[in-house]
Amino acid sequence: MDGELGDFLRSRRARIRPEQVGLASHGRRRVPGLRREEVAQLAGVSVDYYIRLEQGRGPHVSDAVLDAVARVLRLDETECAYLRTVARPRRARDHRPAAARVRPGVQLMLDGMDRTPAFVLGRRLEVLAWNVLADAVTGFSRMPRARRNLPHHVFLDPAARDLYPDWAAVAVQTVAHLRLDAGHHPDDPELCARVGELSVKSEEFRRLWADHQVQACVNGVKRVSHPVAGLLTLPYETFAVRSEPEQTMVVYTPEAGSETAERLALLGSWASTRA
Repeated sequence: MDGELGDFLRSRRARIRPEQVGLASHGRRRVPGLRREEVAQLAGVSVDYYIRLEQGRGPHVSDAVLDAVARVLRLDETECAYLRTVARPRRARDHRPAAARVRPGVQLMLDGMDRTPAFVLGRRLEVLAWNVLADAVTGFSRMPRARRNLPHHVFLDPAARDLYPDWAAVAVQTVAHLRLDAGHHPDDPELCARVGELSVKSEEFRRLWADHQVQACVNGVKRVSHPVAGLLTLPYETFAVRSEPEQTMVVYTPEAGSETAERLALLGSWASTRA
């Protein structure tokens, strides 16, 4: 992921109009948004310093400078955290291999949620474990092990466009979340290979990846058009697996008594007869 910091800053400069930050816009600009010298001026640093920052040549950049740049570029909380991550990449020796499987206790917890779809994601948004109802909703067990990955499912599985009525929004969110992982692990060869494959095979992924959006999917609502159960409106919450910091449990939480809850109950009965 070479050049991630510079690409991110340039993409954020491009979305800020001069008049938004009190600058006059004189004539036509070669590129949209703020110029590097304007960001430097507003952040209170020299132009040379800011250029070196965009070029990734400022490994000892201070919190004060990063905060000033974030303020000028109007970064939100997630984007600010991401800026600090890519501005100060961890050395390879600090990386600990991520666990590719969940602990038995976590799987037992998933299995105990017989009325609630739940699954665990690992690095690169790989699907590591799930319960029966989550499998009935999304079909994780039918995916080849090497392709059991949310970005691959969303962008390269033709069925995903029918499964998600709001596919475009799901696609944006998926890429923005994957970008966060890339920021924490810029030298991950498997992630680079995954991004490369998706970029070659999916024009939509390539366009969204180039946009450098970052988003933490902590909670929200996902709609699923299931071939058996019909339309499911699924609020979700996510929880860190404390024993494995790079694993996240996703739990769908439909309101008790809702139409979706009733349809999930029927789907669970259907799935149990097929087990």
